[in-house]
Amino acid sequence: MPTLSIAELTERFPDFRVALVVAEEMSVAPTRSAALRSEIEAAEAECRRRWRGTELSAIPGVAAWRVAYKGFGIKRTSYRSSVERLIKRVLADGPLPEVNALVDLYNLASLSSELCLGCDDLDLTAGDLSFRFSRPGDSFVDMGAEAGEDPNDPPKVGEVVFADARHVLCRRWNWRQDARSGVSVKTRRAALTVQSNGFGEVERAAARVAALIERECGGRCRVVVAERTRPTVAF
Repeated sequence: MPTLSIAELTERFPDFRVALVVAEEMSVAPTRSAALRSEIEAAEAECRRRWRGTELSAIPGVAAWRVAYKGFGIKRTSYRSSVERLIKRVLADGPLPEVNALVDLYNLASLSSELCLGCDDLDLTAGDLSFRFSRPGDSFVDMGAEAGEDPNDPPKVGEVVFADARHVLCRRWNWRQDARSGVSVKTRRAALTVQSNGFGEVERAAARVAALIERECGGRCRVVVAERTRPTVAF
């Protein structure tokens, strides 16, 4: 049985917790349902109502990840956590991006909880999963590379990454995702990570994600949680 481990990080980041939602037997729609669209629009409106006029650094979910990023040497705000990017976009009156039902529902959960969420196609990953420090030889193909940019962008020394047995799946915890394991309408099995670094309830957000997947994608889900006192969990 494969495992998820955060063991390398617990000494330096004792507050780091991850809920892993394993979803199977899914059918991912290319567009949002009417119900999902309504919930996303309501979450966008609530984010603007709650945080309009507030500095990003004063939003608890954003502040927690800025501290975590500084913990391994990232000080520039050009490197924003995934939840900070979502909140910043919505506060600038932009909508959450429309990708497919699975991506859209976990972005909804992220915006609502102020937690960082990520998702990989389990059939495109290999072996155990881990949040760890980068290693020599780690490879990464940037899903978010701009036109003309080289997508081959290996992590820097000491950077926190999310990886499988073959390569890095996400750089800087949750900053950029690898193009080789991204979810799509072809995805039938997925691993979604709900990440906290001192703020937020990963269990509650994971339960919402699981319920949304079962409603929107027809899948069945199970949830496991890795934390300092139990850094390696089977899934």
